[in-house]
Amino acid sequence: MWNHTPVTEFLLMGIPYTKGLENVFFVLFLAFYLLTLLGNLLILLAILTSSTLHTPMYFFLGNLSVFDTFFPSVGSPQMMLSLMGQSRTISYQGCACQLFFYHFLGCTECFLYTVMAYDRFAAICHPLRYTVIMNRRVCTVMTLGTWMGSCLHASVLTFLIFKLPYCGPNEVDNFFCDIPVVLPLACADTSVAQTVSFTNVGVVALLCFLLILASYTRIVISILKISSPEGRRRAFSTCSAHLTSILLFYGPVVLIYLWPASSPWLDSVVQVLNNIVTPSLNPLIYTLRNKDVKLALRKALLRGVYTCGS
Repeated sequence: MWNHTPVTEFLLMGIPYTKGLENVFFVLFLAFYLLTLLGNLLILLAILTSSTLHTPMYFFLGNLSVFDTFFPSVGSPQMMLSLMGQSRTISYQGCACQLFFYHFLGCTECFLYTVMAYDRFAAICHPLRYTVIMNRRVCTVMTLGTWMGSCLHASVLTFLIFKLPYCGPNEVDNFFCDIPVVLPLACADTSVAQTVSFTNVGVVALLCFLLILASYTRIVISILKISSPEGRRRAFSTCSAHLTSILLFYGPVVLIYLWPASSPWLDSVVQVLNNIVTPSLNPLIYTLRNKDVKLALRKALLRGVYTCGS
């Protein structure tokens, strides 16, 4: 270790087996990235401009849209630049920032899904007390708690990974810096950092999943007690979008951290799904099945067109 110069930059190797297809992947990823930005900004516009959407459920959905806007921005721009033939290097500090913001935004999203599940539990299981349970103060505290908890989580992980010395190979086997691909490059014993970091990620993901499962177990029991078929249909409809997003979020997390693939190519594919594809699908999931959001968005766009025309 003493005979090597400390690493000052890393080389992002990108997605394996894509040589000759750079232009195709650039257009595809750019389309997904722009779709993500546009879709989430439209949801934010609808929520901010419509007074009927100023409720706890849409308050948390607005927060989710904000984080879905920033989450793919952690690694996508750098990847698209490398696909265009630009430099694939990233500084040591830039790599640390990428890892921090990836886990900060990802953990915040994980916490938000848990809070949103509790919100649906309160709305369906305790409809008469819903406005008291989910008042403005409770929503604000929950939101601030997700941000602060995620910041602490990401800070611990970043400290664990980058307190280790890096003085040997600097080739990151992915298109952005994350724990599974950066940690093996350290020229010191990584067993403690690996155990603590993966336990940290696993405990947070598992705890949130169990809380979501508990909330939806109570929700399903309450829905089955509704005598009206129309009432049951509406109750299930309000939860289906949230459940779809949860499955799309937790699938890649399990594959990346709890059941890592042996193939670098498969790891990269899962990361692409988690970083680029899923954030672009969330706006579609929450608008296609939600009449209130579609109506508010239509009004906001018509108001904008009318204002520009006059």
